[in-house]
Amino acid sequence: MKQVVQAPGHELKAQELQRAFDAFNQVSLALTQSYQGLQGRVESLTAELAVANGELRRQYEEKEALSERLSLLLKALPAGVVVLDSAARVSEANPAASAMFAQAMIGESWPALAQAALIAAEAPDEWQLGARRLAIAESPLDSAGGRILLIHDVTAAHTLKAELERNQRLVAMGEMAASLAHQLRTPLATALLYSANLAQPGLAETARLRFADKASAQLKRLERLIQEVLLFARGESIGRDSTPARQLLAEAAQTVEPLFLEKGIAFRIVGGAVETVVTGSRKALVGALVNLLENALQACLTAGEESIAATERAEVSLGADVVAGQLRITVCDTGAGIAPEIQARVFEPFFTTSGQGTGLGLAIALGVVRAHGGAMTVHSVPGEGSEFVITLPVALAIEQAS
Repeated sequence: MKQVVQAPGHELKAQELQRAFDAFNQVSLALTQSYQGLQGRVESLTAELAVANGELRRQYEEKEALSERLSLLLKALPAGVVVLDSAARVSEANPAASAMFAQAMIGESWPALAQAALIAAEAPDEWQLGARRLAIAESPLDSAGGRILLIHDVTAAHTLKAELERNQRLVAMGEMAASLAHQLRTPLATALLYSANLAQPGLAETARLRFADKASAQLKRLERLIQEVLLFARGESIGRDSTPARQLLAEAAQTVEPLFLEKGIAFRIVGGAVETVVTGSRKALVGALVNLLENALQACLTAGEESIAATERAEVSLGADVVAGQLRITVCDTGAGIAPEIQARVFEPFFTTSGQGTGLGLAIALGVVRAHGGAMTVHSVPGEGSEFVITLPVALAIEQAS
């Protein structure tokens, strides 16, 4: 038999082919291992994704349930809820709000709705809508300029407040009945005495005129007392005038300036707030300021009777400024001042330290200020003077409330 001998070239090719197969096997093994690892990772991620999807589904269901509860709550809520976008258009409104305005509100301009339906009331942030009394509170909703309005129907509360104030006035009238009888009897008896003197035979003409003047003065005092009692009893209807603070001060000053000139007491107006507007009764507010100014004038005259130096420095000032969003009106005098035990009673009906006063001026002024949603305080140091301070809410435009 003849032996076949392979050439060296064939051996090299076989070795190279074997090495290639070995490298392929190694790569194939590595790929298989990588695929198995990747498959395991995919299975792990799939499991994690399933868990995440389950959590998202649970959260979505919870939010859906919460959204449904909130929707039911808004529908059942007796207060009106209005959502405005950045252009002040109504994007959402609950049934209570739509019922209040008796129209569909979605897509409407809120300033236009408010301008057409709402009338400013005397209290801040309160409005009249037909027979309803509404209180509107506004809050920012998002950074884009959206807002949410919460509208409360306070008609019943306002009615109860008015009834309470009326009952309080009736109680005060009952308490002052005895004092009123005394107050009416004194000028009436004096007028009757002077009138009786007029009937004396042979009375000189000068004496007759003097008695007639005195009787007339007492009757006028009696008439003024009755008018003030009636005003206090029924309360002041404040109205809805929109009056600049500057005008209130000017009218009050114009009324009292002749009195100050006649008595030789300095009077001046100080402070700013000229563009501030107050909603209410212009006549009632001016009357309250006049009462305070007349009271200050009387205090300066009383101090002047006690000392010449007090007369020389006697001065009354009327000022106004805006503090913490409220109009602050001050009436200051350099008069005799008020003792601490008297300060607590100066606003009581029929309480007076003057023989000529009725004791109703400050009580009526306080009633007017309270009817306008304000307050009045007194600060006084005996021998140095007094300061009466009135705080009133500043009127707001409808667009501001929207």
